[in-house]
Formats: sequence, C-alpha cells, structure tokens
Amino acid sequence: MVAQGYAQAYRAAAVLTASPGQLVLMLFDGALKSMAIAREAFDRPPSDFKRFEVINNHLVKAQRILAELQGGLDMEQGGEFAQTMHRLYSYHIRRLFEANMKKQVEPVVEVERLVREIRDAWAEMLSRRDATMDRGSRVA
Repeated sequence: MVAQGYAQAYRAAAVLTASPGQLVLMLFDGALKSMAIAREAFDRPPSDFKRFEVINNHLVKAQRILAELQGGLDMEQGGEFAQTMHRLYSYHIRRLFEANMKKQVEPVVEVERLVREIRDAWAEMLSRRDATMDRGSRVA
C-alpha cells in the first residue's frame, strides 16, 4: 500500500512538472495502456464475467483520453492539420465505441495501431525539438 502511494505521488509530480508536449505524450500513453488492457481482456475465458467490465471500463477511459486530445486542438491556429486530427480522433472514438458495443477486438487493434503511429511521431517531434533546443543553449 505504501509503495502504491509513492507511485501515485511520483505520477502526480511528473504531470505537474511536464511540459505541454510531454503531457500530450502522457495522454497518448494512457490511451494506449487502456486499449491494451481492454484488448487483453477479450482473451479471457468466457467464464470470467469480469472481462466485460474490464473491456468497458478501459475502452471508455481510452475514449475519454482521445476526446481530451481532440478538445485540446487549436482549431483556429491549427488550420487544416487540426481539422484532420479532429476527424481522426472522432474516428478513433467511434471505432472504440463500436468495439465496446459489439464486443469485438478488431476495432481496438486498429485504433491502437493508429494511435501508436501518432504517439511515436509526436515523441520523435519532441525529441528533435529538445535536441535543437539543447544545441541552441550550448551556443549561447
């Protein structure tokens, strides 16, 4: 129990000290983690009645995270890119809803793959930006 409290405090500190870009990365990671838990629950035996509860809870959590990412888009400044991402997030959310309603794993696998691609591109952008910033601070 004490270790769990330390882990929660560490996560809270990480969120409070993270840059906006890192927070977005954390949201992607949270959505991917929830989808992975839901996907694994599909493999549980039919006799495990809790599996539907796990699937539902984690797909809803992933949908909420994706909705948060969608809501964070700056539609005025983001132009066509923001509009495209808004539509893409809507698609992800809709597919997870379908997966939950029909209890089908295939949409979860699809959305997980798509979100991972976006997450990895975002992480690459952050690391390149940080590397550029580090080089700039050494010059000054």
